[in-house]
This record gives sequence, C-alpha cells and structure tokens, in this order.
Amino acid sequence: MQLEIHKIDGSSSGSKVKLPQGVFGVEPNDHAVYMAVKVHLANKRQGTVATKGRSQVAGGGRKPFKQKGRGAARAGSTSSPVWVGGGRVFGPQPRDYSQKLPKKVKVLSRLCVYSDKAKSDQIKVVEDFKLTQAKTKEMYKILDALGVAGKKTLLLLSEYDADIVRAGRNIPKLNIRVATTESTYDLLDCKHLLIQKNAVDKLAGVAKK
Repeated sequence: MQLEIHKIDGSSSGSKVKLPQGVFGVEPNDHAVYMAVKVHLANKRQGTVATKGRSQVAGGGRKPFKQKGRGAARAGSTSSPVWVGGGRVFGPQPRDYSQKLPKKVKVLSRLCVYSDKAKSDQIKVVEDFKLTQAKTKEMYKILDALGVAGKKTLLLLSEYDADIVRAGRNIPKLNIRVATTESTYDLLDCKHLLIQKNAVDKLAGVAKK
C-alpha cells in the first residue's frame, strides 16, 4: 500500500511512501489487541486504596462497659466492626494490579491496529517538519490544514522534538508520540493517525522485534 505524502499546508508533495506490508498488512487478531489494552489499563491502576481493620483503629484497649447488668449486648472492645468508628471487615488493602504481556503479543497487537487503521483509511503521512516557534497556534494551524483539527489524532514523530511536543500538549484530542514508543491503547484511542515520513521507515522495524 502506498500513501501520498502531504505538506504541512495540506497540499500534496507529489510523492508517495510505501507502507511496510509486515506492519500495515497483518491479519487481525482481536484477542491480542484485547490483552494489550487490558494490561495497559491494569498497569495504570495505583492500587493505593486502604482501610483499617480492628487491630489498626485507635482505641479499643479496654472493655467499654461491664459484661452484665446494663441490659445491652455484651461488648469487649470499641474497635469491633459493629461499633461506629470500629475497624472494617475484609476492607480493601494496597495491592499491585500490574500485569505482564509477552513481547510478541505486545508487538502483534500494535501491528493489528496499524493494519486496521490502514484498511479504514485513517492514516495520513506528512513530511517531516519543524516549528519556527513552539506555539500552540502554529501546531493547530498545521492540524487544521491537514483536516484533523478538533479530532482525536495521534501524531507519530520520527524523533523527539521538544518544540512540537510543547506546542501540541495544550491542544485537545491531540496525542504526540515518537514512533515505536506508542502503545496499542494510544493507537486505538485516536480517529486519525498522522505519521511523519521518516517515522514510517522507523515503524518498519516494529515487526522485526
């Protein structure tokens, strides 16, 4: 598959780039994509929730009242879960939610999403560009010219550019990544995939990992 290379003003550069078949022509594997997203979301969980059991709450060191004679139920400690301010039974405790995914499955899931984006015509290749100023309006002007302004877009850079990242971080619905560092979730969480020309060559190495 070949795609036209666009200039930052939205016009055609007159040249095309061939998308690597091993990256953009893979048979879909929905389960691999599901597993990658599941692990990604699980690894984002903090797991810092905590409650105190009866041995951790303050007080409860002595019997609150005598055993007999009050006409009330017997009680041995104010830290009992049945008392207000007492400990909680089987409450949540800090835990690690992180999961691991086999490297081959991680790569396969990304290739499947790349291929799906290619089949759905959701990929646009743009020439490598630099910003004269790290201004949001400069970056927005480029997105508007390419027809993706205001739409969920993932921009893949051929290499890290601090000016582009700084100019694009305040634009809603725009996510910027360096090629090969994006996750399966990043690829799924966009309507349009904008790739710099040299980033396409960089993505060819993904299938070899």
